[in-house]
Parts: sequence; C-alpha cells; structure tokens
Amino acid sequence: MQVSNLIFIIVLIISIILHEIAHGYMADRLGDPTARLRGRLSLNPLVHIDWLGSVILPLFLVFTGSPFLIGWAKPVPFNPYNMKNPKWGGVLVALAGPLTNLLLAVIFALALKFLSLSVGFVFLFNSIILTNLALAVFNLVPIPPLDGHHILYALLPEDAHAVKEFLRRYSFIILIAFIFYGWQFISPIISGLYSFLV
Repeated sequence: MQVSNLIFIIVLIISIILHEIAHGYMADRLGDPTARLRGRLSLNPLVHIDWLGSVILPLFLVFTGSPFLIGWAKPVPFNPYNMKNPKWGGVLVALAGPLTNLLLAVIFALALKFLSLSVGFVFLFNSIILTNLALAVFNLVPIPPLDGHHILYALLPEDAHAVKEFLRRYSFIILIAFIFYGWQFISPIISGLYSFLV
C-alpha cells in the first residue's frame, strides 16, 4: 500500500471518529445522555470503529483503485425523546457530525493558506480537507443510516410512512448503489467546496 493511501485511511478514520463524537456531544447537550453513558464520547477509536465501514470498505476502495475514499463508524446511539424537542433535536444531532467535518476542513484550509508548510504537510492538510468535505457531503445524503435521513424524516409530512418504510427496508442496497454509482452527483459539490476553501 502506498504511503499516500495509508495517510488517507488514517485521516478518514480519525475524521469519522470526530464526526461520531460530535453527534454524541450534541445529543448530550440537548438532554440525551445515551452516547455518554455508553462510552461513545471517548477518543478511543476502538469504541467507534465499524470494521466494514471504517476498515474493510476503505481498504477495498484503495486496492481497487477507486477515485474516492469513504467510510463510516458505528452510529452513535441517541434517543430524541430525551430532548425537549425530539423532532428538531434529532436534526441537530444529525447535523453535528457533518458540521464538525466542515469545521475541520475550514480550519486546515486556513492553516494551508496562512502557514508556511513543507510538501509533506501540504499533502497531509489537503488530505484532511478533502476527506472531511467528502464526509460532510456524503453524510448529508438522505439514505439511512446516513445523517441526511434524519433531516429528510423531519421534513417529510407525518403520513409519509411509505417513503420511510421503503428507505428503511432497502437502505443497505440503496446505499451500496449510491457509493458506486451516485458519487458522480456529489463529487462536483465536494470539488466546488474544496476550490472555494483552498
């Protein structure tokens, strides 16, 4: 495995962990201690890693020469009914992860712009920016278990049970299809955000 690919995988895993911790922290702030009580506010990667989404899929994408690298961690558990406003509290929890990734991308883009860095650090910071932008945009896609589905469910009318049931039942198939065929729809968004920041 090339060093560049290894760096991307390490950056991906760390970024995913921070993404998940952000979900748990937001839920805790809104009154739901579920993630905290289950130890999911920890920086220990072992409590967050999903072997399929955090290790196997990224390695598969690297070894098959995929033009993109993506993955996920174990979803942080939360109970919206512990919050004052379950509907929109759940949306805030869902948004906390992607917003954390966007914040990381902005911080490292500013560092890239204003600091004098060696070639190695320029590559590392670019990896962090691209990875976090990809995670933010990818997770906002409204397919369970991605964060975007919480936002979609909050916006759908109460009687849209058929749509929700369809997404729940076929979510894994839809998600895998999107990973391999839908990337072309979000890659221009990621590229545009990258160009804007860098």
